Amino acid sequence: MLHDMIEKIEHFAQIQGDFPVYNVLGEVHTYRDLKENSDSLAAYIDFLKLEEKSPVLVFGGQEYDMLATFVALTKSGHAYIPVDQHSALERIEAILEVAEPSLIIAVGDFPLEITNIPMITLDQLQTIFAQKSEYQLTHPVKGDDNYYIIFTSGTTGKPKGVQISHDNLLSFTNWMISDKEFSVPERPQMLAQPPYSFDLSVMYWAPTLALGGTLFALPKELTTDFKRLFTTINELPIEVWTSTPSFADMAMLSTDFNQETLPHLTHFYFDGEELTVKTAQKLRSRFPKARIVNAYGPTEATVALSAVAITDEMLKTCKRLPIGYTKEDSPTFVIDENGKALPNGEQGEIIVSGPAVSKGYLNNPERTQAAFFEFEGLPAYHTGDLGVMTDEGLLLYGGRMDFQIKFNGYRIELEEVSQNLNKSEYIKSAVAVPRYNKDHKVQNLLAYVVLKEGVSEQFERQLDITKAIKEDLKDIMMDYMMPSKFLYRESLPLTPNGKIDIKGLMNEVNSR
Repeated sequence: MLHDMIEKIEHFAQIQGDFPVYNVLGEVHTYRDLKENSDSLAAYIDFLKLEEKSPVLVFGGQEYDMLATFVALTKSGHAYIPVDQHSALERIEAILEVAEPSLIIAVGDFPLEITNIPMITLDQLQTIFAQKSEYQLTHPVKGDDNYYIIFTSGTTGKPKGVQISHDNLLSFTNWMISDKEFSVPERPQMLAQPPYSFDLSVMYWAPTLALGGTLFALPKELTTDFKRLFTTINELPIEVWTSTPSFADMAMLSTDFNQETLPHLTHFYFDGEELTVKTAQKLRSRFPKARIVNAYGPTEATVALSAVAITDEMLKTCKRLPIGYTKEDSPTFVIDENGKALPNGEQGEIIVSGPAVSKGYLNNPERTQAAFFEFEGLPAYHTGDLGVMTDEGLLLYGGRMDFQIKFNGYRIELEEVSQNLNKSEYIKSAVAVPRYNKDHKVQNLLAYVVLKEGVSEQFERQLDITKAIKEDLKDIMMDYMMPSKFLYRESLPLTPNGKIDIKGLMNEVNSR
């Protein structure tokens, strides 16, 4: 049973100091390095005399320096806000506005001019690491203190900062490392691909650090260069693969992604979006002996609340794979519209309660009050997902209740995409609509667009208009939110209330 994440890392630094904790394309860092570097930075952060327990924004990619910085902040009593270096400028600005961090640590080049918040750059960080300061753990993050804050998409166009405490993290990690569905190996050798700004990353770093294993990081640049990506993956001695199903689909484009090439790879953990029968069947044929685990849960309940190892029987008989047996310490219910728990077999909204539920959204009491509540005396969260509980205790997923979707593992609010589209100088009004494939997965995002007067005359082809819109919005929208297809209309259909009829457009797109 894990009682304290930092104490566990310190323990491994003592008993296996030379064991690798982080490997980025052959650049190896040990548990001793992690202890010494995080001690030095924690001492420096104390010297800065930041406001007690104030959050710190950490900007970068999959570098070792990110992990060392996170550990240093935990030691010095500060929550960290991981922000991926590929984020759109407007998103970074919105996070700064909501979070009001006391410090920015820029492992990657920070793209904004900031004068009102102190900043540590990579050069300064490496100088601090080299100073080798001793550090006493007198005020680390503990109990209900925020451990990390991850920002997700928000309906108002403003991202929401989900606060995850040390207790929340322990609830998740202890479940994962002891649960028979996951069957995490001892000292796991684990792929570290999802960015730290995506809470799926916690599914690789938390169990690995808790069990004294090694993380093998894949920088984002690699994931866009297929040839290098496939060559690199085939050379990694990983046992455990943690990713969205989409990333596994990408890996399977290479015929070498199989058990013969990667004999050590024995465990696949999926979360972040729905694992389809098709993807799981294909993976089973490539890795017949591997354990394929389907996990489910919102960021607000600390990564995942249920998991199941997929059986051959499920692959033969299920149209949609089950999303797991729920965590013992996190009573999970399916409720009706009146908030009453439904019997097994009936569909309703999935709600989760217990020690993994977040205290709410940072500096956003209104949204917190709407989503978080108390159920049977425990803190609880409305997932907004439809589900059914079977008599065997397996949770079945029934899709989103609202216009929030999962696409390539990212949670996207359709309203946020629409609001951003409407910021283009070329657009009068626009909405984003998802197109689903036969496996109920979002295949792509479409934009229905009404152009401002005179815009179409400025361009020869609609393709050129689309290019201009994408260029116009590149600093406002994240790549994964940008629709892949733009459909131009004279007007958009309206509901009786005068709102754009998104449901009607969704039906139109998905009935073709």
